[in-house]
Amino acid sequence: MSILASIVAQPKKHLREWDFLIFALLTALSIGYGQTTVFYVIYFFWWNEFIRIVVRRLFYRHNKSNSDNQIGSKFMFGSLFMMFIYLVFIIVFFGLIANWNNSDITLINMEILFFKNWFFNINLLFVLFEHIYINLNEDKTIASFGQFTSNMLVLHISIILGGIIMFFIVKPFPETFSPDNLWTSVLIILPFLLLKIGMQFIFSPKKLTVK
Repeated sequence: MSILASIVAQPKKHLREWDFLIFALLTALSIGYGQTTVFYVIYFFWWNEFIRIVVRRLFYRHNKSNSDNQIGSKFMFGSLFMMFIYLVFIIVFFGLIANWNNSDITLINMEILFFKNWFFNINLLFVLFEHIYINLNEDKTIASFGQFTSNMLVLHISIILGGIIMFFIVKPFPETFSPDNLWTSVLIILPFLLLKIGMQFIFSPKKLTVK
């Protein structure tokens, strides 16, 4: 059976592949409608990790003792504190400052920020269902709030990559690299897609586990 046929026939065993395929498809549609920016991708990566942490905590609290819950709460507080710092930086820098002189991109970023981009919203819903499904099908819930997960690694690298793209590619040529330009939008988003699929390949588990 080919890899593609296996993914379609056994979706439960290929959640990571489906995660990437849905993300790539919705991002491609968003590019086609001129609704994708660097902020779109990085903000999505942030939500991906935030949803993982929150859903993980809810299932962990349900399956652990009170003493373990106290330990889990400390890990979660530290994780959420770091995520809050990332969120402020992502919104201020990638959402506003990096596009200060480009009102069109800034407007698209604000629509994404306030959940008015349906491609982005549908993508988030899939991520939420995915993490709920993974936790429901775990035999034993193990705390992982403090781990440097694949999602967190993608977020870190994407912030650095996004900064390089914004200042050395997009900002010097604002008329060329705009959301309305299909091919330049593809070139801008392609590194993030390669990053995501690369991290999924590196961290791909042999069995269903939470990362």
